[in-house]
Amino acid sequence: MELADAYAAMAGDLPAVVSMMVVAFMGLVMLGVEAFRNDHPSIPWMGAAGLAVAAGWELSQLGAPQGTAFFDTVRTGGYAAFVNLIVLLSALATILLSTPYLNDLKRAYGEVYALIMYATVGMLLLGTANDMISIFVGLETMSVCLYILTGLVREDEGAVESALKYFLLGAFSTGFFLYGIALMYGATGTMVLPEMAEATLGTTSAQLMFWGGLGLFLVGFFFKVSAVPFHMWTPDVYQGSPTPLTGFMSTASKAAAFAALILVLYHAVPSGPASLVLAVVAVVTMVGGNVMALAQSNVKRLLAYSSIAHAGYVLVGLSAGTAAGYSGALFYLLVYAVMNIGAFGVMALLEWDGKQGREQTLDSLAGIGSRRPVLGVAMAVFMFSLIGFPPFGGFIGKWAVFAPAIDAGMTWLAIVGVLMSAVSAYYYLRVVYVFWMQSAADVEAASTFSDSALPRATSGAVGTLVVCALALLVLGVFAGGVLETTAAFFDVSAMAAAP
Repeated sequence: MELADAYAAMAGDLPAVVSMMVVAFMGLVMLGVEAFRNDHPSIPWMGAAGLAVAAGWELSQLGAPQGTAFFDTVRTGGYAAFVNLIVLLSALATILLSTPYLNDLKRAYGEVYALIMYATVGMLLLGTANDMISIFVGLETMSVCLYILTGLVREDEGAVESALKYFLLGAFSTGFFLYGIALMYGATGTMVLPEMAEATLGTTSAQLMFWGGLGLFLVGFFFKVSAVPFHMWTPDVYQGSPTPLTGFMSTASKAAAFAALILVLYHAVPSGPASLVLAVVAVVTMVGGNVMALAQSNVKRLLAYSSIAHAGYVLVGLSAGTAAGYSGALFYLLVYAVMNIGAFGVMALLEWDGKQGREQTLDSLAGIGSRRPVLGVAMAVFMFSLIGFPPFGGFIGKWAVFAPAIDAGMTWLAIVGVLMSAVSAYYYLRVVYVFWMQSAADVEAASTFSDSALPRATSGAVGTLVVCALALLVLGVFAGGVLETTAAFFDVSAMAAAP
């Protein structure tokens, strides 16, 4: 193709990346304003406006036919729009929750909000990538921004430790990731996902090279989604990071990484050996995350291990190796993003220790529900949904990933998931108990702070939490439309009827 023709084709593909362009351009504008009007209060609102515009565009693209753009490097249409919506709405909620938190922390730097925007750009590319190079570029763009955000409070030893652990282990996992891509390319001769599936692995050495490369590739992804045994960084990083940014890290980045993994499994990898590996990792991740969460007294560490366990639930859907399993996993990512953004948002507004919640215990918040009833009710909704209680979205989400596993003959895997959900009820309900049923007089730690020590709860932050709680109710009661939408991305209709 002539260079002039290539540029013309690229210009015609620009509508496929409108969201990325809007978010990236708004990030540049925010940096420009920051350069002349340091830490101006309008900067986060500019970011929120850009994210809202991008989300509106993706909403209009949900029904668009699926395809590719920019010479098969990114996917377009309904699947890409759905993933982008999860990422954009998570980023929007993060900015609204971060504004009062960072102001109270005296860290409301304009660059922080710009980093959120550029991490979002990386996630948008990662979740819609159609070749290995796009996956790598999106993954590293996202990761570099998150490394910096993790160590935002440079004077705090916990934040520095978290950032260093995240960076070192992230760099280590990137080596596995790149070597895996190289081996898969060597075996198939292409970086494009659908072309990988069509490549002929005619010799034993080519087959060993491909499956070995896939194994290394999965190690890199398992690190990003906090799957056991690649989860070691998660509790420490979540505990030491600024709380709203931890919520962003645990939802949007995980949604983008899982979305990319779904594309690889669905378009590039034959089901079979990969399904067995995913099933084994799903079991150890569900068991490890839930069992370790039982012993936690710090809420952020509890939610970190909870996040690990929920990665296992998503892997149950992927283990089925069917279109229904991928569809259910995609729905679960949406529900999970709403639940975790909300839970970390509540904790951000109840943080009193001045160290990003690193030292405050759950018992210190005894009776907080009666003192902050809106936050208490919202937290109860998030906890019940994380358990999987009806009528909240978490119940439908778990059904959406467990049912395909049963249909694929992996009933044992679904049983493990249900049992681990029952185990999780202990520590989730403990949060509700402390918030609402335990008296502050019964807990010595509860007397160590007053309401004046809590961050100022702005209407934007509280409104975001209320919207998240209501969204979980809507996703639980009226899930059929969303399930049909995700099923259409994989040409299946079995997910249309929810229990």
